[in-house]
Amino acid sequence: MLKFYKSLNTREIKIIDTVENFDYALEDRDTVLYKNIHRELKNNLESDEINYDEYAKTIAKLFIVDLFTLDNKLSTYDVGGVEFVYPDVLDNYKLNVEDTLYKHIETDSKRKQKLPIVSSIDVDDFTKSEYTIGEDTYPSFITKLNWSYEKDYGYDTYAAVTLILKDEKIYVVEYQVVE
Repeated sequence: MLKFYKSLNTREIKIIDTVENFDYALEDRDTVLYKNIHRELKNNLESDEINYDEYAKTIAKLFIVDLFTLDNKLSTYDVGGVEFVYPDVLDNYKLNVEDTLYKHIETDSKRKQKLPIVSSIDVDDFTKSEYTIGEDTYPSFITKLNWSYEKDYGYDTYAAVTLILKDEKIYVVEYQVVE
């Protein structure tokens, strides 16, 4: 009998905090930078009045930090940023990341390679627009960000992230490297 499966990881990841009424979780493996941005997000979303511009900026930052901090990932299949991606494109996003950026990540339990950790991130530009998916148009936010790493291994450091507001929740719909 043959069995085919993705490698099993023995490391248990614990959720240490969540944002009430949203599907945003903070895990014990998240970096200090990620935890600080997550706290900003939680404070905004649990306030009496949500600031949607700040909501979009923090989601864009969390998305980038989680996507490009590869050091805390368990394997090629442990894709960062998934909780922020628009559900209709999530499967495509995961496949693309697994086949490109995460392709050569060794399993955590056997890892000898050095992987990037995002150490800082800033919003360079923020604009509002509209984004069309099929026949529906949504308010959108285009956030240009720059970031750096604890050690530079040649990964992206500047991009534009497009987010949409749908049913009071903000989602990443596009990532574009900016020269």
